Amino acid sequence: MRVTIETERLILRPIVPEDYEAAFKWCGDPKVNKFMIYPLYTKAEDVRTYFASRDLDDPNNYDLGIVLKETGELIGQGGLVYSPEKDVWVIGYNLRADQWGNGYVPEAMEGIIAEIQKTRKINAIVGEFALENAKSGRVMEKLGMHYVGDCEYSKLDGSATFQAKVYRKDF
Repeated sequence: MRVTIETERLILRPIVPEDYEAAFKWCGDPKVNKFMIYPLYTKAEDVRTYFASRDLDDPNNYDLGIVLKETGELIGQGGLVYSPEKDVWVIGYNLRADQWGNGYVPEAMEGIIAEIQKTRKINAIVGEFALENAKSGRVMEKLGMHYVGDCEYSKLDGSATFQAKVYRKDF
C-alpha cells in the first residue's frame, strides 16, 4: 500500500526498487535470512528485481520499509498482508542484524496496525516463527499475540524446513 506512517522513532514507507542496496544489507545477510522463507540473496541486483515486481497499490499489503527518523537509514521492512480466505492479517518482518533488540519492529507493527484500522476492520493478526528464533516470538508477544499452535514451514526453494509456533491476536 502506498502510505507513509510516522511513529516516535520511525518512518514507514513503501519500498521501491532504488532501495535495493540498503535492503541487500539484510536480504543478503545469512544471519538475518536464516529463518526467512526466501532464499539468501547473493546479488543486490536481485533485490532490485524483486522490489520492481511488487504491486505498491495492493490494498491488502502493508509491507513497508522501516526507516530511522534520526538518520534516514532504511533498516528493514515489515508489515501485514490480508488473507481473505482466513479473514486475518499475517505479520512478517526483517531487520538488519545490527538493529535487533531496539524495539523497532513492535513499534513499526503497532503503527501499521493503527493505520489499517483507520479504514478497515482487523479481526485478527497471525504470525509464525521458527522455534530456534525465539526473539521473533518475543516481538509477537510484545504486540499482544499469544501461542495458538505448532506448525512447520519451509524456505521457498526447499533448502530448509523449520518447526514453528503460531501466534495470534484477536481484536
